[in-house]
Amino acid sequence: MRPTIKDLAKAAGVSLATVDRVLNERPNTSAKTVKKVNEAIGRIGFVRNIAAVNLARSKIYKFRFILPESSDQYQQELLVHVSEAHAAMQSDLIQLQAVQVPPGDPHLIANYLAKLERKDVDGIAVMAPESPQVRDAMGRLYERGVKVVQFLSGQEKLSNLDYVGIDNFAAGATAGRIIGRFLGGATGKIMVIAETMQALDSIERRVGFDEIINSKFRHLTVLPSLETYGDRERAEKVIGRTFAFHNDIVAVYVISSDARCPLLSVMKVKDVNDLTIVVHERTPFSEKALKQERIDAIIAQNPGHAVRSAIRIMRARVDNRQPLASQEQIRIEVLLKENL
Repeated sequence: MRPTIKDLAKAAGVSLATVDRVLNERPNTSAKTVKKVNEAIGRIGFVRNIAAVNLARSKIYKFRFILPESSDQYQQELLVHVSEAHAAMQSDLIQLQAVQVPPGDPHLIANYLAKLERKDVDGIAVMAPESPQVRDAMGRLYERGVKVVQFLSGQEKLSNLDYVGIDNFAAGATAGRIIGRFLGGATGKIMVIAETMQALDSIERRVGFDEIINSKFRHLTVLPSLETYGDRERAEKVIGRTFAFHNDIVAVYVISSDARCPLLSVMKVKDVNDLTIVVHERTPFSEKALKQERIDAIIAQNPGHAVRSAIRIMRARVDNRQPLASQEQIRIEVLLKENL
């Protein structure tokens, strides 16, 4: 028979009331007692019927996605998937909300996070540029009892928090190998374009990209990263100047999630058929460009999978369960015209 709460109390050497306090995360329970009960749970294989408990208490999971305020198409895809998940998961007592915060000011993001309390939300998934202010605010929010997931872009030195997204070092390295192979033996320079290099995912992709190019394709030179900040006028200016100063550019690598702004700027000054181009994320723009052979490859991660994974992780943490790591691994997808 399945172990009961009485069996758990006996195995942990505590009272039924103490087990109840631990399972329901009530105050006035020592860390030592919590550890004893959790160890006993693993030892005897105790499984709590969370669904029944939540139904009896009318428990609703309140989860929130904190996303950058942006008009880029990938962000819009994420918002659509959050909305779809909200509609699909209401029967599971999960309430989802997406909030967009201007990404350029880390203090603004940190202030928003500082105002959240455990009574407001059970878990949040945060996508924000790397900064000490945001990192510290996320850490303090976690300490206040809110379950925090780093969503698609993480923060340095927050390894104790869950992360959902691809391995960005590997994604950058994949882009480097594709560009190197597609160029064959051609020599020249590679233009790298990012929305911002403050984002940890962009930094990691650049490091992975450089590692492959510098070790496997030494006849190619990678130029310093250009930052557009999502501004069309700035993108046209910095990209146009770079082409003017470097007439031997043979490839373009767009690190950020929305290739539309940088590639439209590239197309203004250069025939893209003369370039090898790799971008990140499948959007209506990048999909169309791939079909028309204006770009060569898309390195993608499934946004729907990422949203659902973040929700499953937040729910598992709220229920005091370990997420299933294999289920939450987001794969790197390489899309070509032939397999789109």
